[in-house]
Amino acid sequence: MRKIEHIGIAVQDLEESNALFAKLLGKKHFKTEKVEGEAVETSFFQVGETKVELLQATNPNSAIAKYLEKKKPGVHHIAFDVENIEAEVERLKGEGFEILNETPKLGADNKLVVFLHPRTTNGVLVELCQEIGV
Repeated sequence: MRKIEHIGIAVQDLEESNALFAKLLGKKHFKTEKVEGEAVETSFFQVGETKVELLQATNPNSAIAKYLEKKKPGVHHIAFDVENIEAEVERLKGEGFEILNETPKLGADNKLVVFLHPRTTNGVLVELCQEIGV
């Protein structure tokens, strides 16, 4: 793992949250993107080398919608940038971590992503991400 790539925050209202984080961070978001496979709309803020990703559900059956039903808006996951996502999945499986999707899938911001189950990471949903084409 090379760095924290982003911190994902589940929100009810993306427009309202964009305004809040723009005030907090002193800058506007640099892009929004829909990820149909995850049924979310995302918005990204750059903070140094790390991004903050706001996630709003676009479908009431999405993982983010279900998260918000159980919990309130807040930190949803932490994502780590990896050089080789397949190799990192194998390494982590060997260390005993439970992988939610062993086959990387397309995520936001031109990334392949894999998630680790929170029950094996002290309650934290961990995302691995690799830039597509790297």
